[in-house]
Amino acid sequence: MFRLSPGAEIRLRWACLIRCVSVVKNAAGDIVEVHCTWDPGSRGGDAPDRPAGQGHLALGFGRARQTATVRLYDRLFTKANPGEGGADFRTCLNPNSLQVVSDAQIEPALAEAAPGTRFQFERLGYFCVDTVDSKPGQPVFNRTVPLRDSWAKMVEGSAPASK
Repeated sequence: MFRLSPGAEIRLRWACLIRCVSVVKNAAGDIVEVHCTWDPGSRGGDAPDRPAGQGHLALGFGRARQTATVRLYDRLFTKANPGEGGADFRTCLNPNSLQVVSDAQIEPALAEAAPGTRFQFERLGYFCVDTVDSKPGQPVFNRTVPLRDSWAKMVEGSAPASK
């Protein structure tokens, strides 16, 4: 994994290339400032005169974060047609159809999101603030659509290929 360090250049996610010039630390040795230059010509991924840096850096919210409950819903059944052939559909229930993350870390602004508000959590999917269980400062997010559909892969592997 590549990191931002003095003299290194890296792409700032969704922005441009930056180069770390210096780092300022406090008496305890903790980093308190990072001084960088940026290349305005590299906005939007363009940097025709040189390689695009080693990796991408996504900005986080550091120590300022909130805890939330996140419900990750998945398919209810393990088969596309759970009752097919007279089988008991209950034998096809997915034991992992709901996973609850009770200590998920979110940006502070999301802690006061109104019930019913929808968001995309990067690399995870689309979520909606629960309209029943959310409380101010204690949000509950329900995943409505994952970004990767493992069901499609599972069905694809068991279905005959179409021509």
